[in-house]
Amino acid sequence: LSMCWCIGGALVMGSGIWSMHFVGMQAFSLTIPLGYRVSTTLLSWGVALLVSLIALGIAGRERLSRSLHVCGALAMGGGIMAMHYVGMAALEMAPGIQWHAGWVAGSGLIAVLASAAALQIFFWMRRHTGWPALVYQGAAAVVMGLAISGMHYSGMAAAGFPEGSACLSLDGINGDSLVLIVSVATVLMLSITLVTSVFD
Repeated sequence: LSMCWCIGGALVMGSGIWSMHFVGMQAFSLTIPLGYRVSTTLLSWGVALLVSLIALGIAGRERLSRSLHVCGALAMGGGIMAMHYVGMAALEMAPGIQWHAGWVAGSGLIAVLASAAALQIFFWMRRHTGWPALVYQGAAAVVMGLAISGMHYSGMAAAGFPEGSACLSLDGINGDSLVLIVSVATVLMLSITLVTSVFD
């Protein structure tokens, strides 16, 4: 049963991380139409599921040692970064996106540090029950949300699009259909999980 919950949790958490990226991408605009290659977009979703499975696997341990904390933060932060940059690769641009190394490094630092904080808060939560536990749970969720969104927008600041760029993946998923797919799927998944967890 615990394995089923872990896989289900990874599915929901990973889809939430992934949906933040692609909904956030709708705040970004160029003077040219954009489309996302389907295969690369699905790969970025798979990366988000994997990093979520790692996070929940760590959260299920009895104690959080220093080495596990460091490795977990690096794995989670690196996974969030990978999801973002693979998702950006779904935009097949010509010429390619030019990346600012400083902002890329900054986005990774944000993801790793916030992931480390979220893990620590989660383990503090397990020492409490009732309202204190809910406060810690909310804090962990906020920190993790900041990790994902902070990484996303600093990662977007790292992206440079040369003048005259063209998108070669226009035959893929366009912005409007992507937002609809992501929004409906995520709301449905979160609703099912919430109802199931209430009854369990």
